[in-house]
Amino acid sequence: MGDNRLPPVVLSEAERLTLESWAKRRSTAQGLAQRARIVLACARGWNNTMVAARLDTERKTVARWRTRFLRDRLEGLADEPRPGVPRSITDAQVEEVVVRTLEETPAGGTHWSKRELAKVVGISPASVLRIWHAFGLQPWRTETFKISPDPFLIDKVRDVVGLYLAPPANAVVFAVDEKPQIQALERTAPVLPMLPGVPERRSFDYVRHGTVDLFAALNTATGKVITKLSAQHRAVDFRDFLDEIDRQTGKGLAVHVICDNLSAHKAPVVHKWLLAHPRFQLHFTPTYSSWINQVERWFAELERRCLERGVFCSLDDLKAALENWIKVWNDEARPFKWTKTADQILDRICRYCDRISKPDH
Repeated sequence: MGDNRLPPVVLSEAERLTLESWAKRRSTAQGLAQRARIVLACARGWNNTMVAARLDTERKTVARWRTRFLRDRLEGLADEPRPGVPRSITDAQVEEVVVRTLEETPAGGTHWSKRELAKVVGISPASVLRIWHAFGLQPWRTETFKISPDPFLIDKVRDVVGLYLAPPANAVVFAVDEKPQIQALERTAPVLPMLPGVPERRSFDYVRHGTVDLFAALNTATGKVITKLSAQHRAVDFRDFLDEIDRQTGKGLAVHVICDNLSAHKAPVVHKWLLAHPRFQLHFTPTYSSWINQVERWFAELERRCLERGVFCSLDDLKAALENWIKVWNDEARPFKWTKTADQILDRICRYCDRISKPDH
């Protein structure tokens, strides 16, 4: 049937309310939500071509659901039975699992377990877990965030991200930070090596043999790092590390250093050093925004591959392990690729702010 001879879609008030609920409710299966949007668009008098363009779908898809709705009304939008064993879980039960997971909590609890929810809905715990997986729900998982209160948040984000995505000519960009109080930990019993079917095992308790601080400057263009071990991380230690960066960087290059707002980075001794070395310029990340400093990504690699499972019988053992791992890294260095623009980051921060400002949050 051509678009110019399409039968009109006329909705009752009850049908319209039901379709709008399916189309807007976040817990509704996306397939059913799209079908509801198609029918609502058809009810506006649009032809199949217009609906397909507006909803970014195919014309034949619009035609199919228009025809199904005109023939069977709301029941025609449900999925048709598939061959095989009949389903033991109804659409209503699937929706109840999703809605309860998103909008309710169990009595006396903060989130649902699969057994608690299965008991309420009347299905098996395995079925609840399958529904969670199908809808990408993980009620046992949580993440933390902190919105920076820095009054110069926007300017600092644009400044730092600009250095990553469009570094200045004849310049080098370093992401700099300290990893303080790295502990030399020795397990109280020998580590038992991995065996087939058995992971590596280690004693829970340990003996401390002291700590060391690590200064690191990640060259964002090459991925190589300049490092310095120190007993402390005072302002004078940071100044000495800037001296180390100066010695290892070509004299004809401007040096841009990205660092956080630690008071040691803004101390008078550092200001004095910067005045004597005009090719250096410090760029500060927003408060509570260590995630924007690329060297933190390198510290994560250091923690995972060197420190987390390391056993160090002395402070010298720890220092030797750090120096060896850093050498191996620099021999095979590769830069981390920054992909987000400043606008994308700021848009996401705005979305977080919008969500936490709503009354139900």
